[in-house]
Amino acid sequence: MQTVSQDLDLLCVNTLRTLSIDAVQKANSGHPGLPLGAAPMAFALWQRHLAHDPSDPSWPDRDRFVLSAGHGSALLYSLLHTTGYALSLDDLKSFRQWHSRTPGHPETFATLGVEATTGPLGQGAANSVGMALAERMLAARFNKPGHKLVDHYTYALLGDGCMMEGVTAEAASFAGQQKLGKLIWLYDSNDITLDGPTSLSFSTEDVAARFRAYGWQVQRVERGDADLAGIDRAIAAAKADATQPSLIIVRTTIGFGSPARQGTNEAHGSPLGADEVAATKRALGWDPALSFHVPPEAAAHFRAGVARAAEHRAAWNKVRESYARAHPDLAREFARRMAGELPEDFAARCERELPRWENGGVATRDAGGKAENALAAIVPELCGGDADLSSSTKTLIAGEQNQGPEHPAGRNVRFGVREHAMGAIGNGMLYHGGVRPFVSTFFVFADYMRPAVRLAALCKLPLICVWTHDSVAVGEDGPTHQPVEHLASLRAMHNLRVVRPADANETAQAWRLALESDSAPVALVLSRQKLDVLPGSANKAREGVARGAYVLAEAEGGAPQVLLIATGSEVALALAAHKRLAGEGVRARVVSMPCWSIFAAQDSNYRESVLPAAVRARVSIEAGATFGWERWIGDAGVAIGLDGYGASAPGDKVLAECGFNVENVVLGAKRALANASGRKA
Repeated sequence: MQTVSQDLDLLCVNTLRTLSIDAVQKANSGHPGLPLGAAPMAFALWQRHLAHDPSDPSWPDRDRFVLSAGHGSALLYSLLHTTGYALSLDDLKSFRQWHSRTPGHPETFATLGVEATTGPLGQGAANSVGMALAERMLAARFNKPGHKLVDHYTYALLGDGCMMEGVTAEAASFAGQQKLGKLIWLYDSNDITLDGPTSLSFSTEDVAARFRAYGWQVQRVERGDADLAGIDRAIAAAKADATQPSLIIVRTTIGFGSPARQGTNEAHGSPLGADEVAATKRALGWDPALSFHVPPEAAAHFRAGVARAAEHRAAWNKVRESYARAHPDLAREFARRMAGELPEDFAARCERELPRWENGGVATRDAGGKAENALAAIVPELCGGDADLSSSTKTLIAGEQNQGPEHPAGRNVRFGVREHAMGAIGNGMLYHGGVRPFVSTFFVFADYMRPAVRLAALCKLPLICVWTHDSVAVGEDGPTHQPVEHLASLRAMHNLRVVRPADANETAQAWRLALESDSAPVALVLSRQKLDVLPGSANKAREGVARGAYVLAEAEGGAPQVLLIATGSEVALALAAHKRLAGEGVRARVVSMPCWSIFAAQDSNYRESVLPAAVRARVSIEAGATFGWERWIGDAGVAIGLDGYGASAPGDKVLAECGFNVENVVLGAKRALANASGRKA
């Protein structure tokens, strides 16, 4: 049996190490190297600093901890188990198995106590920046003299891979600019990545100098494998500096304790093997016969650390009670916002205050800006920004200050040209809670945000993405700035609602839809050019957008012979073709389909009422790739789109040359009718 001849802290550190390598070995899959090397810094943080409470994992003022190096998830699960979260030894033994609570990388929806879903390196680092930003914004909104309702830290553990990722650099630069003094990163610097030593690809950079240049406090702990006191002092010093974020570079040995693999890339991503696990345990002073073992002395010591952390929650509960008496309205708002609920009067005020248009020409980006500002007056937690493009995306909240240390309550976030980090920071704000962020850029740069958007969809985070300049109608900027395949590729992403409104009224309702979404990100894909306000949209857009598609113009004189299905600016083109076809005796129905996925989720009766199965002659019209439209138009249908790239020319000229004109739509309708009847067009 394990004796208590070791220092209790070291006993706990080795408990974390051995639990982690046992989990990896039993799964025959995973990453043992990081847990063996980083266990001391994780223990020092969780035991001596982290304010958390396993009995209430989501209490609002807890410290946040993000394992950005998510491949080291076995270490996080070992921490959660030993500190009393609802994660049993059986859960550790089910590491990386089907439907277990210990998946290969940390997932918020699988495991209580996991603050961010990490795995793609650098995303967690950027998430932590969003968490720290949300903390500051909420503190500025709610804290009052004598009542600090919001006052906590955000920590992240990064590896060498995180440090190489561009998203980390963008996020760190932003955090330094913002002077996020309650953000602390611990860098597990072990000079090893999957393929070998970092000298292969990451040897000339001075990370400390880079972060100082970003405006961070930087400290070093040279003996991170054993120097718990040094790690403790560094974290304390980081917490004491409220003027800048902090990076603690902790020198470690990957696979520490493994006689054959420590310090090598072989310890990174593969189980040690039964013999090497036994040898590692012996090297750590552990009985190799013991598996998934938590010594009673270690368990008691871990509980003492949890008791210290739980005191923070008990003290906060008293603050909350006192705050509720002194500031009842703010207390109710705080509770509502942290619960992720909209104001009670949201629907009624939307009916009164969301703008409506009866006629005229309005770019949907301009309509989006007006709708966003109307909603910002209704929903005080709505905030966000852009990649240095607010003058183009029209996403500035009028009358509000720019977020920053001088204006911590500011609702306009100046992300700068940092699209990669912007999306992940927005996710971090949502993980934190209490705010509803939007992020914006040109649609063609949605690809720069794609990893963060995918994680938002996976984790059911209601991130609002405002993507403007939606088609080749961008014009003179040319094909580098003209999105073509983006609609199709993003529609392929499960649980992402891609909404491309046809006019100003659809845009206002799309913004409302985005705020009403609580379990899916929403992409608002908006035009640069002016679009006519469509007849009937002022009355039909509310239900039409909420249901994904609707009949905008009905066939005249009987049942429709052909369906014209369009999105965005091309709906107006469908209406013009509808009129031309009517003059030729062809009965056409125009369907505006702003969101495929929402329409697909409607009941079969509604879908049939919009797209009758009996009408096989169908035409899709969209200034983008035709890929996927076969789902809606069938084998007799005709897809009018752009399966190539655009060109630099005035937008109207590009659209016309690419076939987006009334004549081509009318010809497409006739081809579809011929296809449906079996005749040649």
